[in-house]
Amino acid sequence: MLVEQIAVNNSLRNYMYLVACPETREAVAIDPLDHQRVLARAKELGWNIRGVINTHEHHDHIGGNEPVIVATGAKLYAHENATDKIPNVDIGLRAGDTVQVGTTVELIALDTPGHTFCHTCLYFMGNADVAPALFSGDTLFNAGVGNCHNGGNPHTMYQTFARQLFVLPEETRIYPGHDYIVNNLQFTLDREPNNAAAHSLLIAMQQWSGDRHFISNIAMERLVNAFFRLQSAEIINLLRQRFPDIGAEPDEETVFLKLRELRNHW
Repeated sequence: MLVEQIAVNNSLRNYMYLVACPETREAVAIDPLDHQRVLARAKELGWNIRGVINTHEHHDHIGGNEPVIVATGAKLYAHENATDKIPNVDIGLRAGDTVQVGTTVELIALDTPGHTFCHTCLYFMGNADVAPALFSGDTLFNAGVGNCHNGGNPHTMYQTFARQLFVLPEETRIYPGHDYIVNNLQFTLDREPNNAAAHSLLIAMQQWSGDRHFISNIAMERLVNAFFRLQSAEIINLLRQRFPDIGAEPDEETVFLKLRELRNHW
């Protein structure tokens, strides 16, 4: 699988993706907000866009659909429950459905509600040569998770993580819908000041320059993402100072929800 991560460089720091088959050079565009950049980059790479996939219905993820489809004749894929929210969806995706890209790449649709109730993550299972990958939209970010302000629910978000994302292989690469890593690491350190891994990564990210993109994986998220560290004694102790009613041994869902509540206003 070939992956091209494209930063939109807007105020929301969106990411878009081109995913291609190395044999046929056929590709899909995931959340192509800036259609001109997506089309230009595909042309530079010699990739032919055959599909557009939206992770969810928010405008900053679907805004470039129409011109990409007009230019390429691509089919539009989105969550089956988003077909009345995203114009001209050709194929509604259910959990377990696959999007075939050329002859060698298969993306599996995951039903991942929480940020919205029409959210799909795309999972590449990997093989002997290529690690698994998750195109996580606004569900999982580097060192953070999505909000639930515009059509979502934090309880549902926790269930998505507990049942689907926490159990992914450690080597699964993360390709999120936005670049919020610096703010997210700062939040982790606000909640867990002695997290050495998060501290080291924050320093590295603050010095990061150029067009390279940082690619995390599940193993790293377990070290630096507060929402993956629900049994951390330091996180729980600091949470108890703000929320005494959580008790001495809160369950993981309670910790997740309280972290999400704090992150809403942080």
